[in-house]
Amino acid sequence: MMSRQTIAESLRDGIAEEMRRDPAVFCLGEDIAIPGGWGGAFTVTLGLEAEFPDRMLNTPIAELGFFGAAVGAAIMGMRPIVDVQYGDFLFLAMDQIVNNAAKLRYMSGGKVSVPMVMRAPVGATGRGSQHAQSMERYFIGVPGIKVVAVSNAYDAKGILKSAVRDGNPVLMFEHKLLYGSKGARTESGAVDASSEIPAADYTVPLGRAAVRREGRSVSILAWLLMVHLAEQAAAILAEEGIEAEVIDVRSLAPLDLGTLCDSARKTRRVLVVEEGPITGGVNAEIAAAISERVGRDLLAPVTRLASPDVPVPFSPPLENAYRPSVEQIVAAARKLVQGFGSTA
Repeated sequence: MMSRQTIAESLRDGIAEEMRRDPAVFCLGEDIAIPGGWGGAFTVTLGLEAEFPDRMLNTPIAELGFFGAAVGAAIMGMRPIVDVQYGDFLFLAMDQIVNNAAKLRYMSGGKVSVPMVMRAPVGATGRGSQHAQSMERYFIGVPGIKVVAVSNAYDAKGILKSAVRDGNPVLMFEHKLLYGSKGARTESGAVDASSEIPAADYTVPLGRAAVRREGRSVSILAWLLMVHLAEQAAAILAEEGIEAEVIDVRSLAPLDLGTLCDSARKTRRVLVVEEGPITGGVNAEIAAAISERVGRDLLAPVTRLASPDVPVPFSPPLENAYRPSVEQIVAAARKLVQGFGSTA
């Protein structure tokens, strides 16, 4: 049996299923279990306090404190799921994330594990520079943390469940325009990321990219919201005879370089699309990794498309100009194909 769910709904079901499966799983975060409330900032935990009154813990506005509590609980055998209202607030918990969660297993010679999941909403959605950043770049270079970024409801649930069962800290990024939240939390400009979700238990493995659309002319690599824009761009390019292959990178640390490089070898042109400033982005690491491994096979240098190096604007027109658009993806892919010869 299948049912269609939004990302918010599939995450909610995934959390509930893992809590039923394993009594060591619990959730903590700001406003995640207020009776009659929203269920966190984006409705993901809505109503879960009714079934799990002792395992849905509301916290003060003190990220460093409750991330530290989660690290301590994980060390002692629990499996916390930490909800941070906005990804930007991860900065307030950096010491616990980077110096404790990420390093304790290594520093203890494997005697201590920190099995915790950290969920963080990211992306520009009309909230200004301090509630709109794309945070992925800050964590992919931290050894000891797995970093994932989900673009649809099926993956969101399956990856969450894999992350809960993993023995390492996993940082899970979710885009605010993809949740499908309703009522008071409806997002202007939201994109439909819903999926058919099976009733049976399933997981999506960590560390794997996914081919969303096959093609032979150019590879477009993206994650989160940019996957959906890349698919829209690919449809437009197809009308021009340009077959774009769309890869959902999905796992940012570790990268699935096998899938990414296989696609690059096939199309011989690569465009990496990222929401967030271009300097020091995830796309720079992907471009370097592909260039080192298959650069001799490419017809053109790997191209990066990202946001400009400025804070996210608050003005809606400026915010829309800040984020890469479908039109920009089309133009960049077209330039790669038309400007660098045939694949023959």
